[in-house]
Amino acid sequence: MTDSDAPFEWPVRVYYEDTDAGGVVYHANYLKFMERARTEWLRALGFEQDALREEYGIVFAVRRCCVDMRRPARFNDALTVTCRLHSLRRASLEFHQGVERDGETLASGEVGIACVEVARQAPAAIPGPVLEALRRHHDHGPVARAAGTK
Repeated sequence: MTDSDAPFEWPVRVYYEDTDAGGVVYHANYLKFMERARTEWLRALGFEQDALREEYGIVFAVRRCCVDMRRPARFNDALTVTCRLHSLRRASLEFHQGVERDGETLASGEVGIACVEVARQAPAAIPGPVLEALRRHHDHGPVARAAGTK
């Protein structure tokens, strides 16, 4: 499977707590921003992570991430975090993500997610209804752009 045409977008404002001693966003916080965008992407598809745990006994866990920092974000910047489902397998997903300011890419990354059965703490197949929704999204384009102000 290949990328959908347009990514899901989630607005993020940089707060003082997000910055380091140099006055720029601390590198690990880009991963937090990306995590939030993936969570909101899943929510926009109709799935809450706590409900997935309760109903199916699964969670989605990061198994791999690689982030390229290109330019710094600073306090009070209005950012857009993008999330695009790149590949979908029976028990895993691969995302391409970005952090942008006014259309300029500040950071980009690839994040691999595994479906994990909570009771065994072992890989598990993505439950049928969830997998079907992910396939529909992946095959037919992105969910609606996230609501919110930047």
